[in-house]
Amino acid sequence: MLPLRPDETQNKLRNRVLWKLDIHVLPPLALMWLANFIDRTNIGNARISGLEHDTHLVGNQFNVALAVFYASYIIVELPSNWVLKKARPNRWLPFLLVAWGIVTTLSGLVQSFSGLIAVRVMLGLCEGGLLPGMMLYLSTLYRRHELQLRRMHVLICNLTASLSGAFGGLLATAIIKMDGLAGLAGWRWIFILEGIATCLIGLLAAAVLPAGLDSARFFTDDERTFAIERFRAGNQITSSAPSSSDAPKLADVEEKGKEDLRVEMSDTKDEAKWVVNQEDEEFEWREIVRGFLEIQVWLTAMSYLGLIVSLYSFSLFLPTIVAGLGFSGGAAQLHTGMNFFLPPYVPAVFLTVVVAFVADRYRIRGPLIMLFLPLTIAGSCSRILGVLTPHMLVFRLLARTNEVRYGAVFLIASGLYPSAPCILSILPNNTSGHYKKATCVALQLALANLGGFVATFVYTPDQAPQYVRGHTIVLGFVCMAWVLITANVAYCIWENKARKDGKRQRNLEVYRILRDSGKTRAPIGDRHPEFLFTL
Repeated sequence: MLPLRPDETQNKLRNRVLWKLDIHVLPPLALMWLANFIDRTNIGNARISGLEHDTHLVGNQFNVALAVFYASYIIVELPSNWVLKKARPNRWLPFLLVAWGIVTTLSGLVQSFSGLIAVRVMLGLCEGGLLPGMMLYLSTLYRRHELQLRRMHVLICNLTASLSGAFGGLLATAIIKMDGLAGLAGWRWIFILEGIATCLIGLLAAAVLPAGLDSARFFTDDERTFAIERFRAGNQITSSAPSSSDAPKLADVEEKGKEDLRVEMSDTKDEAKWVVNQEDEEFEWREIVRGFLEIQVWLTAMSYLGLIVSLYSFSLFLPTIVAGLGFSGGAAQLHTGMNFFLPPYVPAVFLTVVVAFVADRYRIRGPLIMLFLPLTIAGSCSRILGVLTPHMLVFRLLARTNEVRYGAVFLIASGLYPSAPCILSILPNNTSGHYKKATCVALQLALANLGGFVATFVYTPDQAPQYVRGHTIVLGFVCMAWVLITANVAYCIWENKARKDGKRQRNLEVYRILRDSGKTRAPIGDRHPEFLFTL
């Protein structure tokens, strides 16, 4: 047998490293996100199982209880990401999980509106740091474009969410059969059992997840060394810049032609560099400000807000909407979950896998969102027009039976669920520097989760059973999401062209001045003119 060539040895070692990361990191994170989504939406299942009656809720008090969750949820997202590095992600993320598992369990004991408000506020404080923390954590283990190439990265954030919608309905159907056990109503057992399960998942994650590449126990010494070196090599552009003696002076950047400047930079690429590796970066407020000023944060955050209005209202009120279509009790739970013939989440799961494969293969995000959101738009339109224009034959057919109107739910889910992880993957790929990325990821989610306030009041009892106003609001926000993500794609194309044409070489000198004056010790990051954005 011929000895392995060096590149074959490297490929085998690379595959072993990625495989071990995948099997030790991705499954626990997938379970954590599944628990998060179920805990966030189980109140919808509890509502149609007696929560409102037993806690004496009136008017819009249920909607208020939903809204206060997002207030505390948003508050903690940024600070949670800032402390993630110091607190160690393999401890911080499971801690959050166990904390909200305890709060969820206690939710089964509430007796009044005020008690429900208290546990919802605490639940938001515990859950807010999970998703931005997961996105940041993955970016410290995988190289930049491996966050796109690894399909499981996408599946963590959305496939499990899709499955949780189906699984949550089935689980609630089974749990409410415990009604009366130990003198507790069935809806209380939903919270108690799901909360205990969440705590167990948190403890499991704490035992399995590594703090980083350097402390992963499942690596051999050779694998660990290789993993760290290849990660640093993947971030070479964003973690290093020419030293002061090598960097082109500002006057040179302004006076020399673009082609001459590019030659000069390539001639000095092997000279001394100013290098700041990820693990060496220290916290500084300048990087936080850079995160707040990143235009992609605002475009993608407002786009994601539009999705969240639809996504959250869909998951929170689907049981109520389905109940309004003539299904009740266990039948309503099953129609929001895994009915064998009408499963609204099944096409969402399938399309999430398809989108993940295409996104991985072609390294794109925004264009896929632009392609799939029209499905949600079509679903919302069909629900609205089926009610408002019953004289038109095509829409009369849509509105003829509850089962046919229920079909529009499939379109809404099929557009939403494949699109959400695409938006969540844009900033981890298009920002660099630990604390800037931490800020961008958390700020995007904090801004987007403001949509939770809207979502909790989209479907109010006075609209039943058609919910025309609610569907109209959702339609408007989804259209806004499509427009803004299109704008972000256009911005990335424009900026990439400028960088390829040599129009951003001045960034090197500006960074050198900041560094030499002691104003920053952060890496150059995404300011480097060779750093290209992912669409």
